[in-house]
This record gives sequence, C-alpha cells and structure tokens, in this order.
Amino acid sequence: MSVTVRVPAKVNVQLAVGAARPDGFHDLANVFLAVSLYDEVTATPAGKLRVTCEGPDADQVPLDRTNLAARAALALAERYGRAPDVHLHIAKDIPVAGGMAGGSADCAGALVACDALWGTGASREELLEICAELGSDVPFSLVGGAALGTGRGERLTELEVGGDFHWVFALASRGLSTPAVFREFDRLGQGLDIPEPVADQAVLDALAKGDPAALAVTVSNDLQPAALSLFPELGDTLAAGRAAGALAALVSGSGPTTAFLATDAKSASDIAGVLRASGTCRDVRTASGPAAGATVLGS
Repeated sequence: MSVTVRVPAKVNVQLAVGAARPDGFHDLANVFLAVSLYDEVTATPAGKLRVTCEGPDADQVPLDRTNLAARAALALAERYGRAPDVHLHIAKDIPVAGGMAGGSADCAGALVACDALWGTGASREELLEICAELGSDVPFSLVGGAALGTGRGERLTELEVGGDFHWVFALASRGLSTPAVFREFDRLGQGLDIPEPVADQAVLDALAKGDPAALAVTVSNDLQPAALSLFPELGDTLAAGRAAGALAALVSGSGPTTAFLATDAKSASDIAGVLRASGTCRDVRTASGPAAGATVLGS
C-alpha cells in the first residue's frame, strides 16, 4: 500500500518582518495565499527511510535526512514510538529554492502521508504542532487556502477569500538561500528603527472581497530589498512583468521567484507570454489561488 498527498505552493501577499530576535528568528506578519502549483509526496512501506525525487530541478533536492520530508517522517515516527521505515517519493512541480515553500510543502505532504500510511491517527492539532517544530512555513502548507502567520509565521489565523486570484510566476536562473536573505535584511536594517510587523487590514479586506485591483495596491514584501540586493537582475524581471500589464509585481517570499498579479486568467496568460519572451527569467508558470492545503489523493 502507498499513500499520495498533494501539497500547494504559496505566495506571500504581505510579508512584514520585524527585527532579529535573540534566538535569531524574526517576528513576522505573513499573509499566505496557497496557489495551484503542486508537489506530490508518496509514502510506501520500506525496510528503511529513503527519499527519492523527480521533476524540475530535482537534482537540487537533498535526499538524506536533512530533507524536510524525511525530517517529517522521523518526527512522526518518534512521537508514536515506531521505526521511520518508509520510502518517500517527491514529484516536484514547485520551484526549488524559489521562495514558494516547496520544501515546506514536501514536509507537510510527507507528514500527512506517513500519518495515513501508518494509521497513527494524529489529530490536526498534533500535526500542526509537529509542522511548527519543523519549519515556519510548514503549518501553512498543511492548511492551505489563505492565512495570517504570526510569530515566525507558524501561528496561523485562517482568512476568508472572496474569489480567485490569478498569478504569473517567473522562475530565476538560480536559487536564493532564505537564511542569506534574512541576513541581508538585517545588514540593510542596521541602525534603523524596524517597526513591529502587523497585518495590513487593506490586504485582508481585498482578499475577503476577492478584488485583485484592491489587492494589487496593498501587496508588500519587506524581504524584497534584501533579495534584490543579493540578486539585482530580479529588478529586470519585475520591470518586464509590470510593462506586460501586471497589476502588481513583487518578489515571492525570500525569492528569487517573482510574482505578478493579473486581472484574470487571460491576462495572466498574456503576461506569461511576454515574460517568457523577455529573456529576464528561465521559465514562467501561471497559477491561481486560493488552493487547498495538503490533500490525500489516494492509497
């Protein structure tokens, strides 16, 4: 028997970042929106823990116990006092090291798949607790939809969304390390008074109304200057997307994927075509949100 779980990518429609805490993390006001780019994680009984991966940039995914999917299996096995004997196969479609929470998605997918495969019967609260221990974005990958993440981003308040939002994602020629982007954020903020991060009510209202034009004037990402400092060429991609008619253009999370909000599906397709021909990115994808969180497809 095997269990396959589908997990979505995310875009941050607001990412407000506070100053570094004594533990090295940052308090966030992180408005997540899950979008319809998915990885699939399949859990199959095995003699020992093993991870395999296929799909775009699969060669960049670690296959040892540092992989977040492997860590999810280990954490669940430890909690329930069993051996983590499982083969986890990841079919990737979410960009690797792209600021769209692909690793976190795989982590949540593996956790749900192993829970179903092993019949542990963990409650949603238990699964979310394990998710929070494994990474700041992992709880949202399990929940999906839209949510406000506070603390490190792991404390979630689910949000109402009044309609579909259409996006174009431009994939960069190389990845960006999330820790490196946060370090650059700290460097750029030295000597500055960094305010406490709070959710923008205008962002929440635009999501609730399903209004892309209203959302476009409120999206923000405090990590964008740091990402652009480390990867200046992203500025050309952002400019190309704006020129193509995007309502808004921003770096997705810690980058380097750039996200472009479109009026509708046709506009997204048109923007994608212009970006693909612009020479400023290596690939372009379209997606919409909100998308469901970790979902068991079958066993």
